[in-house]
Amino acid sequence: MNALQRISPVGLSGTPLKTEARDHWQVVLEYQDEGQGPYLVDLSHRNRLDLQSSDLASKKPFGMTVPDIPGRSLMDKGILANRMNRTQVSLYHLDGERPDLPAEPEYTDVTEATLFIALIGAPVFSICEKLTALDFMAPDRQPPFLYQGPFAHVPCQMVTLNRDAAQAGLVLTCSRGYGRDMIHAIMGAGEEFGLRPAGESRFTQWFQSL
Repeated sequence: MNALQRISPVGLSGTPLKTEARDHWQVVLEYQDEGQGPYLVDLSHRNRLDLQSSDLASKKPFGMTVPDIPGRSLMDKGILANRMNRTQVSLYHLDGERPDLPAEPEYTDVTEATLFIALIGAPVFSICEKLTALDFMAPDRQPPFLYQGPFAHVPCQMVTLNRDAAQAGLVLTCSRGYGRDMIHAIMGAGEEFGLRPAGESRFTQWFQSL
């Protein structure tokens, strides 16, 4: 019997320097010549869930409080919870050990159905301006916060994690079928800013410094 192998929808042009097999994913920890940033990091191997319930206020995913208003996000112990609408919350595992997935039927694992990337570094919002009309610098929103809308003409969820100068960064997810075109569009928009592929270790270091 062949061993299960999960394949990321994200294809990056860099040469992997360090990799790790994890939960049937081949995770790139570091690429050659990552440079000084900004960076695009593939996080598609990190678990993502949808929680749907008509009574979200009673739910405590991973022991967390659910954000009360659409567009709001909350972070706790490496898990990011994003209120999408009246009945739906998305959950992203960003840091730490892989959590045990809830057994309740309200949760749907969407990890393999979607791509998941991070953009980190000072000019990331200038790159985003070339691909969407959404305002990641809106003064009435405090990170982390969720946008749902078009990015490179693709329906996406985007969460701004930090917008402070050199520590700026966001994560983005969409249907995995858009993977090739999405990465092509982002790398093209980021070329003038020196956008480079980076491994998961670069994201982990950045995230833990926030």
